[in-house]
Amino acid sequence: MSIELIADSPGTAHYDADGSLLASKFAVPAAPPFMVARPALLERVSEGIRGPVTLVTGLAGSGKTQLLASWVRSRAVDWPIVWITCENGDEPAATFWSYVLEGLRRAGVPAPEPAVPGAAASRTVLARLAAVIDRQPTPVVLVLDGAAQLPGREWAAGLEFLLGHARGLRVVLAGRWDPALPLYRYRLAGQLREVRTADLAFTAEETARLMELHGVPLAGPDLAALLEHTEGWAAGIRLCACAMQGSADVTRMVTTISGDESTIAEYFIGEVLRTQSPVMRRFLLETSVLDTFSADLAATVTARPDAQRLLATLTRENAFIQPVGDGTDLYRYHRLFAELLRAQLAWGEPEQVATLHRRAARWLSQNGRLADAVAHAVTADDWGTAATMVIEDLAVARLILEGETGRLGGLFGGLPEDLDLPEVMIVRAALAYGDGRSEDARELFTLAGNLLAIQGSDCGEGLTLTCFLMQLLLLADGPDPERVDEVAPVANAFLAVASARKLARHPELRALMLAAEGRARSAYGDAEGAVAVLTEAVAVIPAGYETLKVDCLRTLAVLEAYRGRLGRAESAARQALDLAGQCGLDPERWPVAAQVALAWVALERYDIETADRHLRGAQTAGDPLAAAAHAVVRSRRLQVRGELRGALNALEPVPGAPSWLRREAELSRARLLLGAGRVDAVAELLAALPHPRTADVAVVDASLALARGETGRAHEVARTVADAAGVPVPVALDAWLLLAMLAASGNDEPGAREALRRALRVAGPENLRRPVHQVWGGLRRVLRDDEKLAALGGSPQAAVAEPVVVESLSKRELDVLRGMAEMLPTEEIAASMYVSVNTVKTHVRSILRKLSASRRNEAVRRARALNLI
Repeated sequence: MSIELIADSPGTAHYDADGSLLASKFAVPAAPPFMVARPALLERVSEGIRGPVTLVTGLAGSGKTQLLASWVRSRAVDWPIVWITCENGDEPAATFWSYVLEGLRRAGVPAPEPAVPGAAASRTVLARLAAVIDRQPTPVVLVLDGAAQLPGREWAAGLEFLLGHARGLRVVLAGRWDPALPLYRYRLAGQLREVRTADLAFTAEETARLMELHGVPLAGPDLAALLEHTEGWAAGIRLCACAMQGSADVTRMVTTISGDESTIAEYFIGEVLRTQSPVMRRFLLETSVLDTFSADLAATVTARPDAQRLLATLTRENAFIQPVGDGTDLYRYHRLFAELLRAQLAWGEPEQVATLHRRAARWLSQNGRLADAVAHAVTADDWGTAATMVIEDLAVARLILEGETGRLGGLFGGLPEDLDLPEVMIVRAALAYGDGRSEDARELFTLAGNLLAIQGSDCGEGLTLTCFLMQLLLLADGPDPERVDEVAPVANAFLAVASARKLARHPELRALMLAAEGRARSAYGDAEGAVAVLTEAVAVIPAGYETLKVDCLRTLAVLEAYRGRLGRAESAARQALDLAGQCGLDPERWPVAAQVALAWVALERYDIETADRHLRGAQTAGDPLAAAAHAVVRSRRLQVRGELRGALNALEPVPGAPSWLRREAELSRARLLLGAGRVDAVAELLAALPHPRTADVAVVDASLALARGETGRAHEVARTVADAAGVPVPVALDAWLLLAMLAASGNDEPGAREALRRALRVAGPENLRRPVHQVWGGLRRVLRDDEKLAALGGSPQAAVAEPVVVESLSKRELDVLRGMAEMLPTEEIAASMYVSVNTVKTHVRSILRKLSASRRNEAVRRARALNLI
């Protein structure tokens, strides 16, 4: 540290009593007792002096002086090194150059004397000095510690002149901000090396070493927390170390220490705030409520139109503020400095804090930074404004989907329960629904509606759409899901005219509304409408909301399996499971329904082994959709095994299951009862089903008529369903198979064969085998005189064991099939096709599945019968 003197005049400012210059200004500062070696930075300084100018700038206390002092003490170069500590008062040219010339002489460089002792160095003197420096056998290093902070241009102009004429001069400038030199010129010429604040920041290893020197060993999370809090600021780490010495609970100290801790606060006040003008101090205090902010935001919060200029000044002076990113108009304060400023503001003007936060919230909301706006409103304890901002920005869907784990939802973690504001109640309802508490959500939403009726509201587009969204979400689990036909069209109409700018910010709103509509349509039995809406929802769900996409896909998979569209069901189910795996969904959120859908698809294709595998792995507890679908598939699997009692017992009612799936379970029960001859029980069951009768109920009713001997009515009902347009594939297939059974029972073999052909034509595209297999035994007699149909069941001479519904073979599979027909081994088939043996084995397994064959020769026989080869 140099000695502070009171300057009587520029000519005598830094002379001691006998007229000599202060020796302390030429002294290299001694190393402190807690010095941490920083070899990488020392190497950067050594690289820098290969050029004419090296600049070291950074925050107060960032280690600039100690870095350069360490470099000088290390004697990295065997050149003359001049150290001068510059202070306020050194800016007059006479004073500045007196120290420079004297420093050079003390380093062994014969610097010339000015014509008048104590006067400013003239151009002539500087020219002579340049010549002297260039005559030296080695370059000369001039370290000016603090020179960057000297005001004025005169001393800088002289130094610029000297640098331009003394090729052997190396100048190292240190300070908190850039000096008055034309740095851009040196930078463009490649003659400038820079060490900035970010370079001076301590690394984790350096921080650990400094703490160790203070007797406070830190590692792991504690070290990371300290480094994050101090941002690698050397003085901050040192001050924290001093505060922690002797502490029995270092972890608690790390997490609780802040910028208003006494030693840290004293440093900031002494080194930063005391040097600022009252206007600047006021600006610092008022902008401290902001985290990352622009000049416009600062101007709004402080009501100062010159905020941009003040920020530029603070940034230039390295006053613990820095731009965020490259080329952006965003700033932030050092964390410790911001904490001190906020503490001072809260202590001195507590009533002003909420006002500043409200101003910030208003500006941020208007400029599309919703989460930041809500954070400021919450800090101001203005929950009504925070809730209104979310609603009017159309962000409630985000609140629902992310819940309290998301940033926006987390801000409402402290939301009071006693606020009787409708917007607050709606936000609470949304959060409750997102957390899976649908009954609480329903109660809160009803309360919000009552408050709106009592208190009134402007009912902006945000509030209107939010209310429609909540209605759609609650319909699926409510008593009247059929109201979706009334609510959804109006909701979509309002959505169509909503602000395009807000919708672009929140595409999840439309996706969630579609998903909610799809769930409601599924709940009351509109399977076809649910599929259409959920398919659209899947297409528009934005990135980041994969959980919603998984939920839509798993519902689609079960719906498509139920409708007999097995290819689509399998695709949706695999997408759901793959996406769930990629997202790392928790077990309780795993799309089990998708796995059940795969079992459904496999069983309908009569792939028993695959169906069993998927059924075994499905844990359906807590998921009504999965549980109900599992019951239906398991019942069918038991029926295939001939366990009719077990199949009936598997069809236990599942509370909360969609009506179409409940109906399918009831119809499955009816079919099983028919197989057991319990005609009256079936009639009673069908009578309990709601009217009007759907096509699937009609087919079971026709089967009941057949069991009662009412063949005419059975034929009439079945034929009506079979000929109807838009009937789901499984229902149409059942109708044609029933017609075939009716014809066979009436010895109408041509009619039976025709109905069977129609049934197989319906079953073929989706490879539906199970329904055909169930009736195949009763139709064997029809096959005797029909070679084509006989081939579908096996060889013409063999007893018909099971049906074959042929799924199209790919070109590669046909090539493999031809090789199988020529009795070629797998290796030769692979060599002839230029593919691997494993690829051929995969094709073989697919061929066996598609032809319902267990062996290669059986597959070849059936392929020949079907004229495939």
